[in-house]
Amino acid sequence: MEDLPVQKSHLTPGRAALSNPDNRYDRLHAEAVDDGWAPEHDLPVLRTEITDEVARKVITRNTSPDLSFDRSINPYRGCEHGCIYCFARPSHAFLGMSPGLDFETRLVARPNAAAQLHKELSNPRYTPKTIAIGTNTDPYQPVEKSREIMRQILEVLDAFNHPVAIVTKGTLITRDSDILARMAAKGLVRVGISITTLDPKTSRALEPRVPAPAARLRTIRQLTDAGIPVRVMVSPVIPALTEHELEAILQAAKDAGAVAASSIVLRLPREVAMLFRDWLAAHYPDRAARIMGRVRELHGGKDYDPEFGKRMVGQGPWAKMMQQRFKLATRKLNLDRSLPPLRTDLFARPAQSGDQLSLF
Repeated sequence: MEDLPVQKSHLTPGRAALSNPDNRYDRLHAEAVDDGWAPEHDLPVLRTEITDEVARKVITRNTSPDLSFDRSINPYRGCEHGCIYCFARPSHAFLGMSPGLDFETRLVARPNAAAQLHKELSNPRYTPKTIAIGTNTDPYQPVEKSREIMRQILEVLDAFNHPVAIVTKGTLITRDSDILARMAAKGLVRVGISITTLDPKTSRALEPRVPAPAARLRTIRQLTDAGIPVRVMVSPVIPALTEHELEAILQAAKDAGAVAASSIVLRLPREVAMLFRDWLAAHYPDRAARIMGRVRELHGGKDYDPEFGKRMVGQGPWAKMMQQRFKLATRKLNLDRSLPPLRTDLFARPAQSGDQLSLF
């Protein structure tokens, strides 16, 4: 007997995931099937829900040899930007939620993050090194406009003269240009703006609630004009879908004021592989097999290879060709330079109420 299609419980306009797979930690799994009795047009629209979490610790440490930082902060869990390729989706399972639609619609905000950060930086044993923000979920996703948790975090970092590296697709970052420009003048901040494609139609399908590519280019220009160094991140490069745009994205970002560039190939850890395959079948059925075939070439015959040193650059002839193209293009555009390290020597704990005053 032919399997029935999965029954939908909501309409999902502006969402990338087509399903809400069970949490991998659940012991029991259930699947509703469509019996044809519930007309789809009568279903409610799936809305974004936001709950608050009291953060007991905000600085997360890592020892990954693939990363240039050893600490990071996530103001939010889950991300309404909803990029179908987001490698952070599986992290939602740790919260008892699905990496699918839950990741895009059931968000967790950390309203005490700034206060907790102030406490952690005030610890006499704390040694400053660059904190990365936006490496898991985007700090400038839509909810930030009303919650302003990221801005509060920046205010703390500014008060401590603490270096920070920010990664975002959100144009809302320009709201905080006053703080960022002040920190940039002291060598305390740099920003990475991620651009996957210049085609607005492809972007809307891949990353449905992310500002359009043209808006992100304008953001690079606005930040650059404010004296804030910006690196363009051509990420992820999707074979047979966005790979042909590599040079064009770099050129557009250079024209907008970017001073450096980086690139990462598509990564599909855990549930992301299934979600991405379903998305391809719905949006690009004519080339789905070709895209996934190339993805597997990149990762040793699998949807994803998590091995350090390979997961972000891939392996094989196609990966080497993309590395060569990136190297040639960035050299031509003078985007192949490394930005100077952010300063840590300015770090100082601001005076607290009750502190003994300095004589000098």
